Amino acid sequence: MPIIDVVQWSATPKPGTNEAPATHQDYAYRFPSNELSTWTQLIVHESQEAVLVRGGQMDGPFGPGRHTLRTENLPVIGKLINLPFGRSPFTAEVWFTNRSMPLDVKWGTSDPIQLQDPKFNVMLPVRAFGQYGVQIVDSRKFLIKLVGVTESFTRENLQSFFRGLILTRVKDCIARMIVRDRISVLEISAHLNDISKSLQDEMGEGLAEFGLRIVNFFVNSISTPEGDPAVERLKQALAKRAEMDILGYTYQQERSFDTMERAASNEGGNLAPLMGAGIGMGMGVALGVPMGGAMADIATQVRVPPAAPAAQACPKCPHMNPVDARFCSGCGTTLTKPPADTQACGKCGSACPSDAKFCLSCGNPLARSCSNCGTAVPQGARFCANCGHSQS
Repeated sequence: MPIIDVVQWSATPKPGTNEAPATHQDYAYRFPSNELSTWTQLIVHESQEAVLVRGGQMDGPFGPGRHTLRTENLPVIGKLINLPFGRSPFTAEVWFTNRSMPLDVKWGTSDPIQLQDPKFNVMLPVRAFGQYGVQIVDSRKFLIKLVGVTESFTRENLQSFFRGLILTRVKDCIARMIVRDRISVLEISAHLNDISKSLQDEMGEGLAEFGLRIVNFFVNSISTPEGDPAVERLKQALAKRAEMDILGYTYQQERSFDTMERAASNEGGNLAPLMGAGIGMGMGVALGVPMGGAMADIATQVRVPPAAPAAQACPKCPHMNPVDARFCSGCGTTLTKPPADTQACGKCGSACPSDAKFCLSCGNPLARSCSNCGTAVPQGARFCANCGHSQS
């Protein structure tokens, strides 16, 4: 045991000792020797604090500067006192804490959060990443509640201790904002600043009981995993909707266009099955004037054969003839007979009323029948040539 010890935590420890160098990764460090003689010189650097543990109780903290410790370990005669115990009964430990504020402590959600998007009503996985910084504001509370009897307390220890607290608060805050404020998962990145401030306030309450102060809690990104099937389908749907908005038509109109194009590509361009299914009427009602114009454009490109004229069957043979034919083109049978109250024009053959004096088609004078014998009487004759009956 030297007469005077020098205890410090520096970036360049003394050669030949087992002292660890001070780095920004360490939050607490215990000086390796616990048999410090009285009059030991304790040197505390800036951004550090030191606590002396003597007889199981803490003394301090000691701020930056040089301090003389009293440990009841006396040099020279200490060897005689230590003989019955094998070592000094007056143990004294020095703990150093790092009061700096490193701001690059990383955090992130290891597993995506499954949330229902309030805008699209689909379940989407959500991940969040960020960083934060902590500062030790109460060295005694920090050493008692977190460090315990370990040799040191590093950044990895800090991340492991508070991973559960941070992830729970982060998931709860993000889910609450999406559900309460009805913000889409794809639009949540516009609110990172508000989420970061809210989480910093909530984290501060949880870390204060350990002697820590949260510094600048940041949410750097909230995203959905690439390659997830639900995310891919939603992105494709959004891209399709953006395309339709640019071109100026709706999903129903696009489906109608596809239907008409498939019908037009059929052999002969026959639209009868489509119209027979009632699709034509439904599309016209649902889509209104814009769709009517689009249908007209498509119809001009589709060759629809003209409707076949009505036909009449020959009563003698099964041959079909035009509806206005008077004789069968297959066998020559008379197809139409003028009604009994009509007379045929002798010039053009058109059927005219029986009391008509002139043909309605060509104006030719029509012959009359004798009211007594039915013999045709020339126009203007006053007596029948057959029976002599008066025609006046």
